[in-house]
Amino acid sequence: MGEQPATADLTTEQAHNVEVVRRYLRTFVTKDLAELRAVVAEDVLIYGSGTAVQGRHFVEQAVTSPGLTVVNQEIVELFPAGDRVTVSLAQTYRRDGTGATAVQSACKMYRLAEGRIVQFWGEQDLYGLLRGLGMLPDVPIGF
Repeated sequence: MGEQPATADLTTEQAHNVEVVRRYLRTFVTKDLAELRAVVAEDVLIYGSGTAVQGRHFVEQAVTSPGLTVVNQEIVELFPAGDRVTVSLAQTYRRDGTGATAVQSACKMYRLAEGRIVQFWGEQDLYGLLRGLGMLPDVPIGF
């Protein structure tokens, strides 16, 4: 597991931002939309996978994805700097219809203002997740 900054080394703002991001990430396990709304701005800007979208409803859809359940979450590394928090993590998903499980790795960076996530960037291994859940063939890609 990556090194976590000592709480005493963080500013009050950084410590609060770290806790907000941890609360946000837990919503993928708990599916608690009230908690999600408490920590993510309604007009949050989201960048990743070659797209840019705006709105908390995109995050709500990800948290409540039908047929997929996050059964474990490991924060590998977390790094606060100013109004941003960068996280690398691994989430274990279960495909509810088959019981298949797979781990998806991700790296995300969050910008916070007034105690909420207002912008984030990130990438995750969607291809590996879909292969691991049996939703794509487990064969090498031919280019």
